[in-house]
Amino acid sequence: MPSTAPKLSEATTYCPRGGVSRAPALPATGSGTAEKVYRMARRMAKRRSAIALPVDPARGATLVIDVLVGVPSKCGPMSTFPEILKGIHKRAEIEVRERPELGQIMIGVYHQAPGEFHPKPARGGPSGWAGRDRSGTILIYPFEEEAVSAVARGSMAVSVLATYERLGVDSIDTDDAKAVSVLVRRLHGAGHRRIGFLSWPYPVACDWVARRHAAYAGALRALSLETNDGWELNAPSSAAVLGPAAVADAVAAQIRLSGVTAWVCAADHQAYTLIGDLRSRGLRVPEDVSVTGFDGIEPPKGMPQVDSMRVPHGHIGSSALTRMINRLVYPSSPRKKIFFDTQLVPGETIAAPRQG
Repeated sequence: MPSTAPKLSEATTYCPRGGVSRAPALPATGSGTAEKVYRMARRMAKRRSAIALPVDPARGATLVIDVLVGVPSKCGPMSTFPEILKGIHKRAEIEVRERPELGQIMIGVYHQAPGEFHPKPARGGPSGWAGRDRSGTILIYPFEEEAVSAVARGSMAVSVLATYERLGVDSIDTDDAKAVSVLVRRLHGAGHRRIGFLSWPYPVACDWVARRHAAYAGALRALSLETNDGWELNAPSSAAVLGPAAVADAVAAQIRLSGVTAWVCAADHQAYTLIGDLRSRGLRVPEDVSVTGFDGIEPPKGMPQVDSMRVPHGHIGSSALTRMINRLVYPSSPRKKIFFDTQLVPGETIAAPRQG
C-alpha cells in the first residue's frame, strides 16, 4: 500500500534577526521532479544566505508554513511549480521585513503524489508530518477533497491552482475563461473552423481542466463553430480515458478523418508532448495542424514555442503566502478566491489550415 507521508524536500527559515537558515532535509528520492524541487530550493537558500535583516527585539511570532506540492510519482519535466515556490520564498523575505508582528517564517516544502495522499484527521496535522506544529499549509495542484479537508482541520489552508468550493478554502488561481477564449479566437482568426480540445488523465480530478474545457466550449458557441464529442479528448464528460500516446493517435485520426485542423491543449506540457508525438506519426505543426497550450513555459530543446497564455506563477506563489499570513492574522475574515490574468505568448504553432 503506498505511503501517505509527504517527503520533505527543503526547510528554510526567514527571520529578521538571523537572515536565512536551512534545516537538514531528507533527500527526495524516487522522482526526478522531486529532485528538481530539492535542487531549486537549495539554490534559493544559498542565494539568500547572506541576507541580514534588522534586529527588532519586539518581534517574536513564528509562522511555520508547509508547502505541499501535488506531484505524481512519475512527473515530467514540464512542471510549473518551481516558479510558484520561488514566489513563496521571495514573499517570505518581504513579509519578515515589513510586518512588525512577525519574528520569522519557517517554510517546509513537501511533495506527494496526490492520488496516494489520504491523511486521516490527527492532532498536529496529517499522518506522516511528524513533529510539525504548523501554522498553515499551502497546497499546490489538486488533491482529493477528503485529504484537503483533513489538512484544513489541522491548520489554516490556502490552495494554489485548485478550488475547493465545498470546503471554503481560500484559493489563488488563473482566469482560465478569458485566456482560453483568446486562444480559440486566434485559431478562428487564422481560418480554423474545426477545433478540438485535449487534456491528459490525472490521478485526481482537476478543476482547471474542467474550467479550460468549459471556456473552450463557450468560445466555440460564441463563434458559432461546430462541436463534436469526438474532438474532445479527456474532457470532463469524456467516456474514454486516454494516455498521451493514445491521445496522439486519436488526434491524428481526427485530423485525417474528420478534418480537425487545430487543437487546444489544456497545458503546455501536453502541447509539447503532442507536437513530438505527431511528428513521429508524420504530421507537422503548424503545417498540418495548429496547436495551442496554456502556462507560457519555455519550450523544450528542439521544439517550437507553442502559442500559449503565460501564467504569472511567481506572483501566484507570492499571493498565496500573503493570503496565508492574512488568514492567520484575521482567521474570521471572509474566504477569498483570487484570480490572476494571463499574458498572450505568440508562438510558432498556429498557421492557416492546409488546403486540400
